[in-house]
Amino acid sequence: MRRKPLIGLNTDFGKVETKGYVAEIPAGYFDCLIRAQAIPVAIPPLVSRRDIEQALDVLDGFVLIGGDDLDPLRDGCYHHPTTRVMHPRREDFDRIVAKIIAERQMPVLGIGAGMQLMNVSQGGTLSLNIRDDFANAMDHRDPHDPYHRHGLVVTPRSFIDRVYGEGEIRVASRHHMAILDLAPVFQVSAVAPDGIIEAIESQDPDWLAIGVQYHPECEAASALDLRVFEEFVDEVVRRKGAQRVAA
Repeated sequence: MRRKPLIGLNTDFGKVETKGYVAEIPAGYFDCLIRAQAIPVAIPPLVSRRDIEQALDVLDGFVLIGGDDLDPLRDGCYHHPTTRVMHPRREDFDRIVAKIIAERQMPVLGIGAGMQLMNVSQGGTLSLNIRDDFANAMDHRDPHDPYHRHGLVVTPRSFIDRVYGEGEIRVASRHHMAILDLAPVFQVSAVAPDGIIEAIESQDPDWLAIGVQYHPECEAASALDLRVFEEFVDEVVRRKGAQRVAA
């Protein structure tokens, strides 16, 4: 029996009226990792970089979860009327984690805001509101339908192509921000039918870094969506095994 990899997860953070401040994570993220034969390890928003590095030392990979918006002011932009920023303690932690992951070339899967964080942490930019920057944009979220889906156009021979294969693909979408300028280290793995970037991956063969703008962990996820996690976990295991053989 193979050793299951330890995959870290960041957590959301905020104040709940009846509980005070809490760190929490939607069950879909860790349930998908469990089903993909990994052991999820939730990491609360630590403050010390040294503590964060020590926590990452024991992990085989990391999943950057979705959530509210990254604060545009931190990247030299402005607050759009639609901006709903995540708690600064979470964002402080997330940005440090993303930088350390890149420095170490640690395997990472970013989902939603997690993919956006991967892009800005490596020099990319974000559209603060899709409708302002993409004239022909389709709906990427529906406030009345949390399970809103749209099609996906996959780049041949990409990680996402390996996940889904041939046939029609529809993914769960709930975002109003999107990648505007792609960071140089990444390449596009999939777009929506309107051309908005929906998945990215590292161009460096030594760094397993995958980002998806959509939500394969959501409650309405299909067995096909689960394959995003399965392929990521399998590749983490494969690379870990190759490192042991090389050593």
